[in-house]
Amino acid sequence: MHRDRLKDVPFLSHLKKKEMDVIAQHADELDVRAGKVLVKQGDVGDTFFVIEEGSAEVVRDGARITELGPGDFFGELALLEEDRRTATVTATTPMEVIVMTRASFRAIDKAMPHVHKAVQEAIEQRRVPAA
Repeated sequence: MHRDRLKDVPFLSHLKKKEMDVIAQHADELDVRAGKVLVKQGDVGDTFFVIEEGSAEVVRDGARITELGPGDFFGELALLEEDRRTATVTATTPMEVIVMTRASFRAIDKAMPHVHKAVQEAIEQRRVPAA
């Protein structure tokens, strides 16, 4: 069950089992082929991703930023607001990912507002440039 991988996401790790079950019910699992662009820089995003298996490359403005693997996540900003993607993420191997759309997140947001706050805090932490 993808609930186990979701609990590895830092801003979800504090949730109780019942809360995590609700989150997992609103998420889907997808198989992705190598070479598939999961998100494209500049596009408006509406999906959050957690990598279960495989790897992906992150490119911003044509420069490789990092490689992501199992347990890594991206696109959390899309859960809260309609905004442009800040990078392109492309599968470098076949992948299994967990996805949650903004609409699914909003469905649980009212029942668990503390999750919304945790996502917002995670976004702010990622926006702070490394020293």
